[in-house]
Order: sequence, then C-alpha cells, then structure tokens
Amino acid sequence: MSEASTLARLDGEFAREVEENQSRLRGSLRASYDFIVCGSGSSGSVVARRLAENPDVSVLLIEAGGSDSVPEVEMVAAWPLNLGSRRDWGFTALPNPHLNGRAIPMSMGKVLGGGSSINVMIWARGHKSDWDYFASETGDPAWSYQSVLAIYREIENWQGAPDPARRGQDGLLYLTPPIQPNPVAAAMLAAALELGIPVFDDQNGTMMEGPGGAAYFNLRIRDGRRQSIFRSYTFPLMNRPNLTVLPDTLVTRVIIERGAAIGVECLIDGRGHRFLASQEVILSLGAINTPKVLMQSGIGDAEALASLDIPVIQHLPGVGANFQDHIWVASCIWEYPEPIAPHDNGGEASIFAKSAPALESPDIQLLQVQFPVATPELAARHSIPAGSWGIFPALLRPLSVGRLRLTGAKPEDPILIDSQILSDPADLTALRRCVALAREVGNAQALRGFMKREIMPTALGPAAMDDFIRDGVTTVWHQSCTAKMGQDNMSVVDSRLKVYGVDRLRIADASVMPRVPLANTMAPSVIIGEQASRAIARERKL
Repeated sequence: MSEASTLARLDGEFAREVEENQSRLRGSLRASYDFIVCGSGSSGSVVARRLAENPDVSVLLIEAGGSDSVPEVEMVAAWPLNLGSRRDWGFTALPNPHLNGRAIPMSMGKVLGGGSSINVMIWARGHKSDWDYFASETGDPAWSYQSVLAIYREIENWQGAPDPARRGQDGLLYLTPPIQPNPVAAAMLAAALELGIPVFDDQNGTMMEGPGGAAYFNLRIRDGRRQSIFRSYTFPLMNRPNLTVLPDTLVTRVIIERGAAIGVECLIDGRGHRFLASQEVILSLGAINTPKVLMQSGIGDAEALASLDIPVIQHLPGVGANFQDHIWVASCIWEYPEPIAPHDNGGEASIFAKSAPALESPDIQLLQVQFPVATPELAARHSIPAGSWGIFPALLRPLSVGRLRLTGAKPEDPILIDSQILSDPADLTALRRCVALAREVGNAQALRGFMKREIMPTALGPAAMDDFIRDGVTTVWHQSCTAKMGQDNMSVVDSRLKVYGVDRLRIADASVMPRVPLANTMAPSVIIGEQASRAIARERKL
C-alpha cells in the first residue's frame, strides 16, 4: 500500500472516530460546561482547541452553520460557489448614497470553520504598523509586532523560502506560496519590477515591515484542497470526550446574572435551549453577529437598547460602532489573447503601495484575479468575455467608519449595517490613485502577452472614473472593529479581550480589532484566538 493510500485510510478511520464520538456527545448534551465558545471561525476554532487541549476542561463549541464536508468548501476552485449559499449569512448593507444608492452584499461564513471555510484561502499577517498600533491602543506590549511575530513563528508550517527570524516550520498551519503559479501571476510581478516596485520572496516577510512591494500570496491550500482553521485546529481534537462541537445551533443571548456571564441561550431546530458555563463564555461570532448578540443581551448603548425595550446590563456605546471593512473595485479587466485556466484560488499575486508618499505604511493593494469579476452595475455597461483576467484595486486603510444597529430584541430581528463606505472623501481619492496604478500595471510591457485589449475601465475623465468606482466598489469580506479593544470610552474589551463591566465574558474575533489591518483578516483572527486562549490559561491557571 502506498504512503498516500495509508494516509487516506488513517484519515478515514479518524473521521469515523470523530463522527462516532461527536454523535455520542451531542446525544447526551450536558446542562453545563466549563467554557462555551460561540462560533467556530478563525478565532473560535483556535480558542476551542487550546482550551480542549487540557483534558480536565470541558468545552462546548457552538456553530450556527452546518457541516463543512462539502465539495464547495473542500475544493479550492469552488470557493465562489459558497457566496450566497446556505453557508453564507447573506447580510446586505443599507443602500449607500456614496455608492450611487447601491446596497452591497456582505457575505460571512455560516458553516463549521466560519470565514476560513468560504474565503479565498489567503494567509496575510498584517503590517508591522498594525500590530504596534494594537499595542498602543491597548497599552499592552503583548499585541506588538515583535510579540505577535513569536506566535506566528510558533503556529506556522511555512513551505516557502526559509526565514527563521520571521517564519516557523513546525506549527499547525500549513502555508505555501503558489505551486507552479499561473503565467499571468508571474507576469504581474515582472510588471511590478518594470514600474520600479520591489518584488519580495515572501509577502509575510520583510515586505510587511516596510513601505510595500509585490509578492505571491501565502495560501492555505494543500494538494488542491482548502485548509480551514477549523480543520487544522479543532477537528484533530474532536475525538476527545471533553470537546463537544454543536452545529446548526444559533446563539441568541448571553445569560448574565449579578454582572457575570453564566451561559447562553440558543435555538436548535427552532426550540430554545440553555447551556451554562462554569468558567467563561467566549463570543467568536464575527463582527456582525457578536455585537448583535451583545446588544440583544443588554450590552451596548443604553439609550439605543432602552428604545427597543431591552433591559440594560452594561452601557458600552462602542458595541456596533467603528465598523470597518476593506473595499475593492470589481474590477479592472483585460481580455486574454488566448484564455488561460485559473490556478489554485484564482489569484496568486499582489502589490501593496501607498496612495500618497507621506503615509507611514501602504494603504492600497492590487490583487490579481485570473477570471473576470464585475458588479452587476458594471457588467450591465460592459461586454466582458469569459476569457479575461483582472486586477482588484483595494483600499486597505479606509477612513470611512460605519455602524450596526438593532431593529428589535428578538433573535429574528435583523441588524442594520450602515457601512458608510466612501463617506470620507479621502477614501475616494485613494481609490482613484489605486485604479490608476492598476491600469498602469495591467498595461505594462510585461503583461502585454496576456492582453488582447483592456475591457474596463479604460481611460476615463474624472467624473466618469468616479462613477466607475462608485458602481464597482464592494466588500472584501473583512468586516471588523465593531467591539474594539482599547482604553477609551468607545472600547468594548480590554487587552485580554474581556468585556468591560461584565465578568466571565470575552470576545475573540475580528470585532475586537481597533482598526482593520493591512491583511485578509483570517491570520490576524487566528492571533486573536491565540491571545484569548493564552489570557484565559494564565488567569484561570489551566
């Protein structure tokens, strides 16, 4: 029997062991667990694993979505099929006057693994300036770049060029540069050099300590299959008796008595259930659902809660505020002379740059995509051949900030997402420069062999270009910052991610970020999960 066959057989045996164990655990659910982790995404999966590594600790991991054992999750090229599916929460932001009145979709993962099961599988750590900003905002050096770098080295299994100062090779998380990258991706890096943009061996190395550059992505892909954070962290421990994973269960409220979280209320098949936590409740529901559950539990702006007849437990006006997201223009597109099939996740190369020389760090990014993508508004105005490729011009450091608002006290009452995208004129200015750079790169000599013609935007006057941007802007699915950590009166959690004024309640997901980092949010969310786990272990002496 070959090594591959042996591994497949062992994997199959372990999967059956997990299924049998979890079936037993779900068939005899307990009334109380030591810890309840709500949400199995890129932070919650980490917290659940780290706590369950201690055999004396019982952990209940609750997930609103269902199984991740489906081809659309597992197979790399199928990721777009998850958007708008039952594995997507299907949020939509309010109509936005700054986007010509458009109401843009806000996809978020509703499946075991959360966003890491439906995303584009890019591992981006964030810029040095991001982590040092987190440390400054919290007053805690544990969030500094040097501190976080040590965690990254510990958890990574990096397959690219060795960099012992920055990269680890013995951790849980398999990371690789593209294997035999698509020729158009290689040509994009050549175009960067042509324009005087430095090219780096590793996007997550020295490039993220300086003013920018170009590189291939780090990918969470192995043998053509997605490597979600849930599969890397949580699944390997699901054969243990102390970790119960409960899918298809909606957390509706944190139960708080005498100023402390003692459990959660949930819906399973439409019926209410209560689970108690003897030690802590950890919310890892994402930057939309975490503030929603907080507010419906009586934690938020007192006046807004009172207007909905929700009893106020703790006045924290920052809950739901400070909404931030990366945005991109979908997209600048060129037609291939001869179509080339997409490779890996369909996007393997990227450029980070500054929209203005005086900025401390990059604030714009170009993401290559090996197939055409356009919003319905742009697609209606352009004839886009299927054999095309594109560049997403993305804004990484938005100054526009939105807010989330409840519409009622019941779980089924929707939350309003007032994104305020492009409400700050500086964001439109930065995107204009980003689109101009995308066109310069796409039309460079190095990419001429992959360009029959430019489809859009082509050369436009200022008013037409602004209209192209407003009609093309959409989310990069990096919703964050709605329960930020910090020390001011709009902060929701402290540096240990404990909710101010409520004992035994912690938040571990992208909502705690003080600002959205220069990165896809999966890797920073893993760090948030690691930081929460380590804080719990220290404080609880686990």
